[in-house]
Amino acid sequence: FHWRGYKRRKQGIGDCMKKNIITITGFPGSGKSSTAKEVARVLGYKHFSSGDWYRAKAAERGISVEEMNFTAEKEKEIDTEIDQMLVKVGKEENDLVIDSRTAFHWIPASFKIFLDLDLRTAAERTFANIRKEGRNSQKGSSVDEIYNNTLARRESERKRYWDLYKIDYSDKRQFDLIIDTATHDLDQVTQIVLREYKKWLDVRA
Repeated sequence: FHWRGYKRRKQGIGDCMKKNIITITGFPGSGKSSTAKEVARVLGYKHFSSGDWYRAKAAERGISVEEMNFTAEKEKEIDTEIDQMLVKVGKEENDLVIDSRTAFHWIPASFKIFLDLDLRTAAERTFANIRKEGRNSQKGSSVDEIYNNTLARRESERKRYWDLYKIDYSDKRQFDLIIDTATHDLDQVTQIVLREYKKWLDVRA
């Protein structure tokens, strides 16, 4: 993992404005949702997942997450609805863990985490989860198919968020903490997050 140095945060948010909110971003398959749920459980915080919201919307339409991404490129209201929700949550809530591509941008006073993972490992993990648990909103009959779908999804998301807000969520310079989940399991990632979050809260100008 990499500590970015909390006193040099790009947004320039003063320590007195910090909120007890953790925002977790990362590539598809990097473990955002499972990490966020476990961190929230340990801290006793609430948890919100824009990925769960997105999958539910895809299921309502009877399409996959990948298809939903391409639909969102044309129907801008899909992204604006969830982003407006994130802005509202950031203003009104506290003691919260959010896994979302863009929450770090809408809630700059949060502790911002990026979970990194190479595309091949992400595809292998996603395929294993589909075979084990099933996921109606995500398709893939092989690792290679998942790999290609995930690559297309990454590019679709980067294009959408850049076109809408000039956000590139893959630019790791925007985050307080970066963790490679290929080399750390869920328990290790959770412990790193908890330790560095406490340090971040303890830092004062």
